[in-house]
Amino acid sequence: MDKQALYEHIIAKRSYLCVGLDSDITLIPDFLRSGKDPVFEFNRQIIDATADFCVAYKPNIAFYEAMGGKGWETLQKTLEYIPKSHFTIADAKRGDIGNTSGLYARAFFDKSASGLDFDAVTVAPYMGYDSVSPFLRYRDKWTILLALTSNPGSADFQRLETSTGKIYETVLKTSQEWEGAERLMYVVGATQAADLAEIRRIIPEHFLLVPGVGAQGGSLEEVSRHGMNRSVGLLVNSSRGIIYAGNGSDFAEQAKAEAKKIQEEMALYLDKFL
Repeated sequence: MDKQALYEHIIAKRSYLCVGLDSDITLIPDFLRSGKDPVFEFNRQIIDATADFCVAYKPNIAFYEAMGGKGWETLQKTLEYIPKSHFTIADAKRGDIGNTSGLYARAFFDKSASGLDFDAVTVAPYMGYDSVSPFLRYRDKWTILLALTSNPGSADFQRLETSTGKIYETVLKTSQEWEGAERLMYVVGATQAADLAEIRRIIPEHFLLVPGVGAQGGSLEEVSRHGMNRSVGLLVNSSRGIIYAGNGSDFAEQAKAEAKKIQEEMALYLDKFL
């Protein structure tokens, strides 16, 4: 999906919501667990309930890797079930060099190799350009670099001052010089909303994937006010707050209600800030 198509989908849906499929088999409703593939059944019902209110889905790969081979089958089935109109993100946070990085890219982008065909994958930039470039070689795909994350430990390294600014600022600036930089997005946590104005000064046109709204306490209003650009430029993720909104037989309806609530708030901000 290219940038224009993503923008048009956002405007049509009046939503920039990404639903995180952090589907933990120990947390899904008990009545699903006796099924043949309980996590897929959970995901299927969540997708059916929320597709009208979001524009993207983001499976966190760790939840599927932890189930071994069966988990990868569940991931593939989930990806194939997501409507083709929706943007898909593999939240894998990969980062290595040489052939290894190329194989990670192939795993998530090359359906003929792995069965997976995501639109985007999250990548850690710590090892530099040669660890990211294999992902950027896929010209119809997006690479989402970790920049300023929402976890408390982000300050340990990301905010350290260097001669060219804070480390996360250096990531933003340096990556703009890479071949294929037009296919970069960046992770900026919702709990870091105070920094969005400066981030937008450095990367005014790029999309931001923003986790941390909802369960982690980030403000959707602040993120929208400071992060939105002329092409919206935001994919705001909510995982636990939506998929675990309920744990009874009506869990999907509870997820739907939460997704609808967020979408309605986003519609207001599109009118106000776009």
